[in-house]
Amino acid sequence: MEVLNEVTPTDPDRIKGLMEPGPEGPIFMVNLLKFKDRAEYADGRETDLTGREAYAIYGKAVAELLPKFGGKPVFLGDVTFLSLGQVEELWDEIAIASYPSRADMVRMSMSPEWQEISVHRTAGLKGQLNIETVVPPSLAGSEWAVRAE
Repeated sequence: MEVLNEVTPTDPDRIKGLMEPGPEGPIFMVNLLKFKDRAEYADGRETDLTGREAYAIYGKAVAELLPKFGGKPVFLGDVTFLSLGQVEELWDEIAIASYPSRADMVRMSMSPEWQEISVHRTAGLKGQLNIETVVPPSLAGSEWAVRAE
């Protein structure tokens, strides 16, 4: 399995798929985050921020923006150990957010508010994986199902 961290989507088929309706009901977006050692802003501004610190500015702002699109932060944690499998390099952090639908997530990421705060995301990220997940019908209502409401 080849793994390629990205900061923005580059595969035209994946971008097209993102614009499709997606599964019914809420989605949970799992973000596997890898930070730059030092933040690098596209406008060339000087900064003493680490990539993690720049991304934290984005993370705080996006947590406040999520409810405007029906979403909410679900989990944030540092990656500390790989207990199974092999990768060349571990991700630094995992963040999970819920959205009522894929369309709501896309609407948020196209909003002027998100565009404004995303400069910190881009400055801080070396790359990431975004994995859309849903609660399987067989687990709905069980202790394994995290509720999006």
